[in-house]
Amino acid sequence: MATTGAEDAVLGVLQDPALLLGIPLALAGALCMSLGAQYQHSGVEKVERSVGSGGASGLRWAHLRALATRPSWLAGTLLLVLAVVCQLGAISVAPLMVVQPLGVVALLLTTILNSRASGVPPTKRSWTALAACIGGIGLFVGIAARYATKPAVANGDVVIILLLLLTVVVALLTAWLLFRQRLPALFYVSAAGLLYGFVATLAKILIDRMQEGNVDWFLALCVVALIGAGILGGYFVQTAYSSGPPDLVVAGLTVVDPLVAVVLAMSVLGESSAAPTWTFLVFATAGCLAAGGVVALARHHQSAEQNVKNPREQAPARSGSESPLLTASHEPGATHS
Repeated sequence: MATTGAEDAVLGVLQDPALLLGIPLALAGALCMSLGAQYQHSGVEKVERSVGSGGASGLRWAHLRALATRPSWLAGTLLLVLAVVCQLGAISVAPLMVVQPLGVVALLLTTILNSRASGVPPTKRSWTALAACIGGIGLFVGIAARYATKPAVANGDVVIILLLLLTVVVALLTAWLLFRQRLPALFYVSAAGLLYGFVATLAKILIDRMQEGNVDWFLALCVVALIGAGILGGYFVQTAYSSGPPDLVVAGLTVVDPLVAVVLAMSVLGESSAAPTWTFLVFATAGCLAAGGVVALARHHQSAEQNVKNPREQAPARSGSESPLLTASHEPGATHS
């Protein structure tokens, strides 16, 4: 009986225990992402208070310069770099379909950490939204993994992905320039997740091509596009921290990122060629469920977003309940003032 590409991948993992290294690497990456989000969010809030203005409509040069010297933000950046390294390591030793769903663990960890940092336990509505995010992305990636194949990536496919990325970048920058005074945190979260979905796809293409020894100018274009999309996505993430809580940011990244990556793999790279017609209805339903969870989480945090936009009013209420992990006195490299 013929097996699908997904079954062959899973059998390969079982037959080669070395590939199982990808699972703990992906989990370690999820942990680093959760902690990094908390530290970066804390750093952005402190910078807003020191600069005396918010960055909900886009961080200015004064904010970025101050972030570069903020120990908590630098620690968060280091943790996020480690998260990327772990994810790339997981992708290089295990099939994407095996490790991709594990990134959702970061959302659960971030919700717990944010609850401890704020002193406010998650409500029933937030748990429901969280379950929709995790359930939707799990169903989406699970079905995709069952019917996925792994065809060779043609140069034409790379060109299509690069052109799509260019179109997305132009559209996002246009929307930001025209409407940035009114854009909510959900825009920045979704924009970052969209860009990081392209980053994950380009990273997978780069890894596959380098392992095959296929080094050409297409590879160089992918590197440039990956760096550019990563920098722009990082800017949107930092702005999202200024207008929304860290669990909302991580929810957008762990939902939108894999959805975009899987859609690109299916529609452009041809990994869905063996999928029956009914699976596309499941994909649409699961994607809507996960996206609805992010929207519900954004609405639930709407009041919190308004408080973050005015950090001076929020600071007294938070000073007594902030977790020791994130207080200024325990900030990495901080000194008492």
